[in-house]
Amino acid sequence: MKTKTLVLAISALALPTLAFAEADGSKKGPGGDKNREHMLEKFDADGDGELSEAERETAKAARDAHREEILSKYDADGDGKLSKEERQTAEDAGEKLPPHGKKGGKKGGKKSSDE
Repeated sequence: MKTKTLVLAISALALPTLAFAEADGSKKGPGGDKNREHMLEKFDADGDGELSEAERETAKAARDAHREEILSKYDADGDGKLSKEERQTAEDAGEKLPPHGKKGGKKGGKKSSDE
């Protein structure tokens, strides 16, 4: 009886989580399926629908190069990151920037003064 109650309680707690799962079972992260499709389209050289280690390295190098290009154009104070104002300038110029920051700010949940 206790086991049955425990299973029912766990099931009841899990239902709200399952309700938000995608019907097609896809994983949703930043950018969701659009980002995945874009990454595959751009970097899946062998067309197998997955990024190999080499393809991931190519994608990382492209991302790093784009980051350096953006910083060289818009990092006015030269601190190696974009302040809110520098970021706005880049966005106003039509630059495509990745989402800014993480939930809770920097490590430890502390936000810097320019975020």
